[in-house]
Amino acid sequence: MKKQIKVVGAVTVNDEGDILCALRSAEMSLPNLWEFPGGKIEQGETPEQSLVREIKEELGCTVEVQEMIEDVVHEYPAVIVQLLTYRTKIIEGTPQAKEHAELKWVSPSELERLEWAPADVPTIHKLLGRG
Repeated sequence: MKKQIKVVGAVTVNDEGDILCALRSAEMSLPNLWEFPGGKIEQGETPEQSLVREIKEELGCTVEVQEMIEDVVHEYPAVIVQLLTYRTKIIEGTPQAKEHAELKWVSPSELERLEWAPADVPTIHKLLGRG
């Protein structure tokens, strides 16, 4: 039976309406694919607490977690991932790529031009009014 993991992703929107996208580094699983930054929910954490912690660790800034956007279950070859994505807003600091190869602010209309990790695709469809 495949391992199942529960993860969270941040759909961070700036004042111009652009969305923060993160390119997975060559050392990560699913290398060179774009994702919404986030990570695993640890034992005893709520998804919201996990997202605040992960963004602090990965991007060095603090976010306020707002509403949930999507709850996706995606089966990869080695693992089943449940991804909860939330709208977030930066309340302190500037995002820095500490673990990712690159960070980029992208307008919603440009999101589909990036090559995304499969579990993130339903969130993009929802953001574009197709989900």
